[in-house]
Amino acid sequence: MDPQTGLAVTLVRVRSTTAYVAKLTKARRVKRREYLAVKDCVENLGDGLTMLAQSMREMKRVGRSGRGREEFLWRLSNVETWVSAALTDETTCLDGFDGKFMDGVVKMAIRRRVVHVARVTGNALALVNRFASRHKS
Repeated sequence: MDPQTGLAVTLVRVRSTTAYVAKLTKARRVKRREYLAVKDCVENLGDGLTMLAQSMREMKRVGRSGRGREEFLWRLSNVETWVSAALTDETTCLDGFDGKFMDGVVKMAIRRRVVHVARVTGNALALVNRFASRHKS
């Protein structure tokens, strides 16, 4: 799989996960502490979505980079940085659910989805890194 496809798949999965998590803010019987953690998680996932969308646009520019090797490498570095930031945002999403006061059902539902999406993002990052290593030498 090429990095562009990996990023596209990741973007779709993160959008879906963000929508799912956002619905949980409207669920009945969600305690205030859970609500705030879910809200923070949605914000983190949204930040990650922004980074992934930027990465997709930049990856397209990498392919059309006609101004030389320096610009090519700079754009590729941007993609690596932004996908890595998206992965950090996803894992940070789970931080708000630490502790024994969080509901197991809400916590596990979000954890399952976010862990999956973080794996997909990690795979996309690996594809970008492999592409970069092939072209940096």
